[in-house]
Amino acid sequence: MNNPMNRWWIRPLLLHSIRSSVRRDLAGVWVYGPVPTGGAILAPNHQSWWDGYLLKEVAAGRGQPCHVLMTREQLARFPFLRLVGAADASELRPLARAARGGAWVVVFPEGEISPQGQVNEVQPGAAWLARQAGVPVIPVAVRVVMRGAQWPEAFVRFGLPCPPPDLKSTLNALLAGLDADLRSTHPDFPPAGYLRWVTGRASLHDEVSLPSRLLIRLGGFKKES
Repeated sequence: MNNPMNRWWIRPLLLHSIRSSVRRDLAGVWVYGPVPTGGAILAPNHQSWWDGYLLKEVAAGRGQPCHVLMTREQLARFPFLRLVGAADASELRPLARAARGGAWVVVFPEGEISPQGQVNEVQPGAAWLARQAGVPVIPVAVRVVMRGAQWPEAFVRFGLPCPPPDLKSTLNALLAGLDADLRSTHPDFPPAGYLRWVTGRASLHDEVSLPSRLLIRLGGFKKES
């Protein structure tokens, strides 16, 4: 029963479940900036349960192998996530080899979910992996927010490769830019330059539902032009 060959069918099912949840529970995913090609250490802020899923979704859209570093405690709770690229800190050398071979490795430099805002502390894992793999560190700003839609929207902003000592300041500048873009944009529209990566779930204000259409018809209401 423990033979991995007996679990070959779980991986595609799990990948489908993850991608379906992004489309079902979010109003959309928007991406800005140069999406990296080839091996890289992605260093995003970490403020929601969605963050790893979002970067896996971006990777899937590019056909890019992607691994996500998780805490040992979280991975012990959800061991099946190993089948879709999750790993813990005991597997840093295999992750470095994967990045050297062209994969993305997602390392949350804060080490855990933190309150929304700026990054206060940066752990050394991303820098160590980048040195071992000989690949760049890419800061990534991520926000999952309620705006004009019925469902949350996700925004992913990629930065340029940065020296590991500058990761904290570069990531905070990237977050400040994303937050400014969101504040200055009408909530019914994405900020300028952001590419819709996933359409997501439509809000009721985007389309008139069947119950609403029935009420309009039965009540004799006329649609205003």
